[in-house]
Amino acid sequence: MKSLIINLTLFKAGWMAAVFSAAASLPLIGAATVAVVAAIHVARSEHRRSELMLLGMAALFGIVWESLLVQAGVVSYSTGILAPGMAPYWIVAMWVLFATTLNVGMRWLRRSPVIAAIAGGLGGPMSFLAGEKAGAVNFAEPVAALIIIGAGWAIMLPMLVRYAVEFEERAASPALVHLAEES
Repeated sequence: MKSLIINLTLFKAGWMAAVFSAAASLPLIGAATVAVVAAIHVARSEHRRSELMLLGMAALFGIVWESLLVQAGVVSYSTGILAPGMAPYWIVAMWVLFATTLNVGMRWLRRSPVIAAIAGGLGGPMSFLAGEKAGAVNFAEPVAALIIIGAGWAIMLPMLVRYAVEFEERAASPALVHLAEES
């Protein structure tokens, strides 16, 4: 229970730092906060390598998806953009931040891909809407943007959950083999 509370508290602190610092044109502060949260998460993890792989996979998902949204004109950002048409670094950091919850605070998403899809389809747009209200992101057409974001998250969240399970199982299996050999 303690790990769950720590994980979700750090996630919320990182989310707020990333969104509000981006809205204040200080995205580096939020990205640095996310880096600290991710480092704490990995240090506390039983399977550090698999967690790092998951965080890297989430960063890849984030940069591709968010850049597609930018290039399609669905969303726009005013800070943290390193190259035209690319997602800002702070939003990619938020994908990494979210991935820190997949094996702890959001572990319940493993129950079913359908549950993960529904959670992604609703939670993704709600998070973006909160970010838009804070001034961190702009929508070209709000309703269409939220629908597109929801559809994307409904597809990608079950995929990320599957990667979380797969990476964790791979990390745990050498230990299980070693224990079996000792018996």
